[in-house]
Amino acid sequence: MINPLGWLGFGRAKLSGRDDPETKAAYVQMQAAHPSVDRVLSLSTAWACIRLLSETAGTLPLPLYRRTGPGKREVADAHPLYGVLHDSPNSWQTAAEFWEGQVAHICGWGNGFSEQKFIGDRFVGLEPLRPDTMVRRDANGALTYAVNDRGKREILPAHKVLHLRGFGMGGDKGLSPIRHGWMTFRGALAAEDAALQFMEGGLQIAGFAKEGPNGKSTKEQRKELMELFAEFMGSRASGKVMPLPSGWEYEQLTMDPEDAQLIETRGFSVEQVCRIFRVPPFMVGHTQNSTSWGTGLEQQQIAFLTFALRPYLVRIEQSIKKQLLPPADRSNFYAEFVIEGLMRADSAGRAALYSSFAQNGVMTRNEIRSRENLPPVEGGDTLTVQSNLQPIDMLGKVPARPVQPAPGEPMV
Repeated sequence: MINPLGWLGFGRAKLSGRDDPETKAAYVQMQAAHPSVDRVLSLSTAWACIRLLSETAGTLPLPLYRRTGPGKREVADAHPLYGVLHDSPNSWQTAAEFWEGQVAHICGWGNGFSEQKFIGDRFVGLEPLRPDTMVRRDANGALTYAVNDRGKREILPAHKVLHLRGFGMGGDKGLSPIRHGWMTFRGALAAEDAALQFMEGGLQIAGFAKEGPNGKSTKEQRKELMELFAEFMGSRASGKVMPLPSGWEYEQLTMDPEDAQLIETRGFSVEQVCRIFRVPPFMVGHTQNSTSWGTGLEQQQIAFLTFALRPYLVRIEQSIKKQLLPPADRSNFYAEFVIEGLMRADSAGRAALYSSFAQNGVMTRNEIRSRENLPPVEGGDTLTVQSNLQPIDMLGKVPARPVQPAPGEPMV
């Protein structure tokens, strides 16, 4: 008896893979019952949600850091993993393209896979693998990955694969949002198909004809009229008026898509798809109920970063630490996305944040300048707090204010 949960990422079902006839039949049946990722991507909302999440994550810098003391760190750009994560994971992709693709795979299939590349014992890169890579466990319970890629089939051990899991139940694989939300996606696809058929094959003329009060048509006349109707069907006849045979009257067409509830149905489908990907509808161009995630657009953007994007970033950061760093390095090295990159387009917000950091001793001037790709300046490495305006080269050199003496004591 096949355990269907094994295909969906629950637990550790011991399946022999698609080579087994019974398993293969179950897999084919499941594939037929659920919309494919390509089919779902034809929905503009699904495309926009996946693109928003993957592009946003892909464009965030991902440096490797080394802890240098309590609360202190430095960029570990000399570590071999730094260049792979931050600059170029392989010979044909940029870091943005690679991480964008991995997050898109998680959004569509629930998992992202890439093969770890080595030259000797030196780690040199990551090659993306198909998102439908099979995850199995061997006789000893160790994870293995059955890969059908680049014209060959091979079994890779876990230490040669970076496996990024999406939301799941603690099993070997993440759960596919598209597979588990197939009823929502199928309803949205049906609404889009209905709208398309209405526009392409519906009666798109400005009016129609009916028999006059004294008219009585023959079978031949009605047949001729139906042939005439056929010439005025479809969007190419939109706005035209059909010529009327003798004894027929014109009546304006009053049916519109709203009467067929297409607008409401399609709008509800947008919200349903956004709910699956946890994306604020306004961020994919749907402005109805735009404040349901907060009191304004700024709060909704914060909610998007906190509840929609952050889980993907944390999963990637922790997977890198666990799967790409040797145990001896895990206590000192870690990768972390620089979410301040999201503020690049908001110069006013960035300036306000830097001003607050500088005036409250959070960051030095040179740390702020480095984030803006500006050279350091003399005297800019001292933490300061808000005070009277001082020349920057006098920071840290301002004498302390004299203490007021007690009554009867001399001034110090």
